[in-house]
Amino acid sequence: MSVRFIVACLTLSVAVFCVAVSGNAQDSAATWELPRTADGHPDLQGVWANNSATPLERPDVWAGKTSLTREELAAFQAAAADVTASGADAQFGDQLAFAALAGLTDADSYDPATGNYNQFWMVERDFDNRTSLITVPSDGRLPMLTTEAQAHGWGQPPSPITEKADSWTDRPLNERCITYGVPSLFAGYNAYYQIFQSRDHAVVLMEMIHDARVIPINGQAHLGAGVRQLHGDPRGYWDGDTLVIETTNYSKTGAFWNASIGLRVTERFSRVGPETLQYEITIDDPATWAQPWTVMIPLKRSEDPLFEYACHEGNLGMEGILAGYRAQERDAAARSR
Repeated sequence: MSVRFIVACLTLSVAVFCVAVSGNAQDSAATWELPRTADGHPDLQGVWANNSATPLERPDVWAGKTSLTREELAAFQAAAADVTASGADAQFGDQLAFAALAGLTDADSYDPATGNYNQFWMVERDFDNRTSLITVPSDGRLPMLTTEAQAHGWGQPPSPITEKADSWTDRPLNERCITYGVPSLFAGYNAYYQIFQSRDHAVVLMEMIHDARVIPINGQAHLGAGVRQLHGDPRGYWDGDTLVIETTNYSKTGAFWNASIGLRVTERFSRVGPETLQYEITIDDPATWAQPWTVMIPLKRSEDPLFEYACHEGNLGMEGILAGYRAQERDAAARSR
């Protein structure tokens, strides 16, 4: 895990997003001017954090609401503070919002069998008045899965695999410390990015498992359809002051949420203020979802450097994982006699 020792979740910050005519999040610094690199493009470089407490999908309790009132936001923040101050297991990603809305102060982590992490490992979460990260569809919910996707198990968010461990190949890539996949919607834990720019390339370095993507922005054509990669084949270009990255050619094992190999991901990075980088992600895979869907994540500038994500638990623990399953099988066989 990354060595990012931050006293976590004792003080929760609130960043109320004002919806401008464009609907984008805007910083309040009226005198701010967009910084540019020597070649005239916006300077997106630096470390940016996704610590948003806003859930990916709009919860039922907020159905029909695109934004919260100040009173509703304050109540949500207070409920989240109760969750994080309780000393219970860590609440990753959307778990914090769901626990807060349910009024839970003793929520288990996603791995209650081991206890997993506690709140020490989590960072402060950022709050705004939006009710979902999903902006398209307008109901803030994931589109329906196609019949083909349901038949093949496509379009499923990553989750711990517990039913099979015949070999190391059965275990997920993140458990084996290979990759968490691109893009990542994970928030609150090792969800930091560092961006580097040159005239012809951009690099997006993810803190989680130190995944680095080197993205040509010089008009270079995509690879042929027969060449597929875990992180796909990204190509970037400037659309005004927005860096657009289009990624195709995902391998089946690397495709976001186990989507089909026809997946196309479009990312848009836009500086909207001195402390905020607006990050929009559009997922387009007609074989998996009934329509494309878009997420907007406000990345916040961080002065903290990224340290190496020394992920090794899955690799060194693989012998124990496989041995544990063999022991369970022996026990099951003995009980069936």
